[in-house]
This record gives sequence, C-alpha cells and structure tokens, in this order.
Amino acid sequence: MSNSPDLVSDALSAILSKLGLEAEIFMQADLCGQWAMDTSVFRKVPFHLVERGTSWLHTSESEPPRMLASGDFIVFPHNGAHCISNGSERPPPKIINQIPEISSDPITSLLCGFFKFRDRNAWPVLDSLPDVIVLDLKESGHKHSAFPLVQLMISELEQNRPGKGEALNKLAYLLFIQVLRRQLEASTNNGLLSALADKKFGHILNLLHIQYCRNWSVAELAQEVGLSRSVFSEKFLTMVGTTPMRYLAEWRMQEATEMLTTTDASVATIAENVGYGSEMAFRKAFRNIIGETPGQIRREADRTQP
Repeated sequence: MSNSPDLVSDALSAILSKLGLEAEIFMQADLCGQWAMDTSVFRKVPFHLVERGTSWLHTSESEPPRMLASGDFIVFPHNGAHCISNGSERPPPKIINQIPEISSDPITSLLCGFFKFRDRNAWPVLDSLPDVIVLDLKESGHKHSAFPLVQLMISELEQNRPGKGEALNKLAYLLFIQVLRRQLEASTNNGLLSALADKKFGHILNLLHIQYCRNWSVAELAQEVGLSRSVFSEKFLTMVGTTPMRYLAEWRMQEATEMLTTTDASVATIAENVGYGSEMAFRKAFRNIIGETPGQIRREADRTQP
C-alpha cells in the first residue's frame, strides 16, 4: 500500500468543502416552568446546547425520554421528529414552542440553532449519521475538544461585535467537524462514515478525492489495499453504497461543477482537469450524473451572482 504525503488532505476534508456548511443561531434563552421546544418543523439540521440546568429529549413514541444535562450538545442530522422539554413526561401539544409562564422553578439555559448545507444531497456522509447525536462536551469533568468552540459561539453572541455572522459560521463549521470526528471514533458507523473510519477503505477514499483526475481502474484500487478485484468491489459497494467508479465519477462532477460556477475555464479545460480525455465523454457523463449540461450549470450560476 502506498503512503503518499499528498494524502494529508484527507477525504473528509474534501467532502466537507463541498457541503457549503453554514450555521444559524436562532435562540439563546433561560427557560423555567413548563416549556417545550420542537425545531423539526423548520426542515433544517437543528442543534441544541444545554448551557445550564437540565431538560428532557423526546423522540419517537417507542423511545424512552433522555435526560440532558449541562454541557450536552444535541444534533438531529436528518431533522427527525423531536421535542425538548422541562419534564420527562411527553409535553402537551399546546405548550410546544410557546413562551413559558414566569416561574420560580430551576432555570435551564439553551443555545439553539441550525446547520445548513448548500447541497445536503451532494454526499452521503450526512446520510451515514444516526438520527440523533448527543455529545457530552464536559465529558465527566474532562472538557471535550468542542467545548471551547461553543464558548466562543456564546461569546460572539453576547458581545455582538462586527463580523459576528461570519465568525459564527466558521465556529459552527469546526463544531460540525468535531461531531463527525466523534462519530468516526464510534463503532456503530455505517455507510460512508464506516468507509472513512476503515483503514483500508479510508485510504482508498483519500486517493479518489485527492487524485480524482487519475485514470483509476478497479484493479488498481484493489491492489492498493491488497484485495482481489471482486472482494474489493463487493466491500466498497456494501460500505459506501455505490461502486468505486461511480463514486469517482460523482466526485469528479462535484469538482467540475465548482469549476463551472467559480471560474471562466472552458468546458474542454475542465474536462481535462477532472480526468476526461474527451470533452464529449465529459459532457455525457456530466449530464448523466448532474442532470443538467455544463452550460446550464454555468448560466444558472451567472444568473444568481450579484
């Protein structure tokens, strides 16, 4: 197996660069009394941080409620149905997302927001995540590496200085990377995450993302990890959900789309840059995968630019 120093730029970094991740903080509040919050109605990727106090997470009717404590960070990658409330009993619908009455009960402080992605369907790493992720940022006294990021987010909100929006976006981007890293460390991964976490297939994904213009064959990729062509192909399909050549072609089209929308390079030049010897073959593959022609993508980008 080769170990090129170029692979310092790993596959996960390449994938994240295409997601177009942004964040929106919509609430930082102290809650007391009877209250309940459901953010799944907004069709984004909600996250919540329990800054202080306790609360309860309610998901499906078949799942028992889960107590959340100070330092817990919760993400809903698929925007599944959920509700966070003050009590272990499922709250009545009439109090959900309503302003709670003033009470002398203990206070729970929440920071709530959304992750947003330019193209959520571009890469299956998001589909590899579980329905709910709960991270203990304080880790029983040992602060999680994401904890300083959350503290900085809170500081940006409180100080309200110029550039706050961009600072929050960058901090949220780093926070999402920490979430993915924690999932990669878990033993319950599936889909693309399981491949990224696997030593052999993570190496293959690195190669495909960094050397995507190379004329790879399945046999060459299988040789990289010391497997037969048939065994490699079967395992890749099982883990990633598509064939190696289809995965490579889709990534090439993501790169080509970025070049079409951010540069003035000709279609012939872009075709060569992403590994196609023929402009005609590139145009056919692009339309097959993206669903539009290179010209349509470029014209759409020109119309939307300020």
